[in-house]
Amino acid sequence: MGKFLLILGRGVGQVMFQNNALSGALMLVGILLNSWQMALLAVAGNIVGTLAAYLSGYSREDIENGLYGFNGTLVGIAIGVFMPITLPSLLLLIVVSCLSTWIAWLFSLQRFISGFTAPFILSVWILLFVCSCWFPSLLLKSENSAGMQAFAFLQSFSLNIGQVMFQGGAILTGLFFLLGILVNSRVNAVYAVLGALLPIPIALLAGVESAVLNAGLIGYNGVLCAIALGDKTWSGGVYAVFSVLLSVFLQLLGMNVGITTLTAPFVLSVWITIGIRYLLLTLFPAKQKVA
Repeated sequence: MGKFLLILGRGVGQVMFQNNALSGALMLVGILLNSWQMALLAVAGNIVGTLAAYLSGYSREDIENGLYGFNGTLVGIAIGVFMPITLPSLLLLIVVSCLSTWIAWLFSLQRFISGFTAPFILSVWILLFVCSCWFPSLLLKSENSAGMQAFAFLQSFSLNIGQVMFQGGAILTGLFFLLGILVNSRVNAVYAVLGALLPIPIALLAGVESAVLNAGLIGYNGVLCAIALGDKTWSGGVYAVFSVLLSVFLQLLGMNVGITTLTAPFVLSVWITIGIRYLLLTLFPAKQKVA
């Protein structure tokens, strides 16, 4: 049971690149503070995704590190975001969580790019497409009742972190997510703060509605970008900042054309930034010191 709980915790923590069960537990508490239903769905998706990997004979080390649980965690929460909690939606949670695990395995077969949350994105996009075309009654109707709001800095900052896992209802949730990162890595925590802060002035300059900004819908991709690329070097910081800015642009673009972006701006931004870094290193290789 203890090993199972460690894997479960790591599966939640890996959503934000934290291979630490305590990090995952704190993040799960954060979700619970916003919605106990979403917390249960996160756990359910995590378990299903992990079991699918285990039964499929995938790498035991990757399973124990939570690498087959974090996409399922996001899928589980997404079910509660886009669907009412019914027997059909719970059955779909099982199917789509398994699908995310199988797609994650396909990404593991190559070493050119990391899949990050792409398995979750592709799985949920397939789910939404199928339901929209053939089973629209399974989806919740979208509502836009935010109305006029004044910009709230703390809310916007915290929910930029919370929305990484669809949590836009409690300021404390984002702070617990940040604490979960901090207990594992101070460097990652600093970059998470940077990723949550930087999109705010960009969005204000772009004229984004305060209600959208306050809900954390502009900056959550930036949080993931900053953690993924940031390190203790100046170049790491520069790449992180570039990726965050690119993710904000892609998020605004996707929202303007009506795409359910999920974390696609994060994945695309990091892939593009890694490609640029590789190109620069190829064109301008670092000089080797002669002994």
